[in-house]
Amino acid sequence: MEILVFATNVERKRQVSKIKTLLTCLTGIGDWNFDLEDCDRILRVESKGISPRRIETVLNNAGFSCRELE
Repeated sequence: MEILVFATNVERKRQVSKIKTLLTCLTGIGDWNFDLEDCDRILRVESKGISPRRIETVLNNAGFSCRELE
């Protein structure tokens, strides 16, 4: 498993619930979590064989800002 880390604009638990629906549909994602207390609203994803760009695209298309952190 690989750990991918993203900066997002997610601020509320209700938004996390919406994203949960999106992420659970993607094959290759294990566990994931948000750190809404961090200034970058960090999303951490355990992945296997899924591109960071795919996750960015799914969240961006849903109206959220999401970019991978190096």
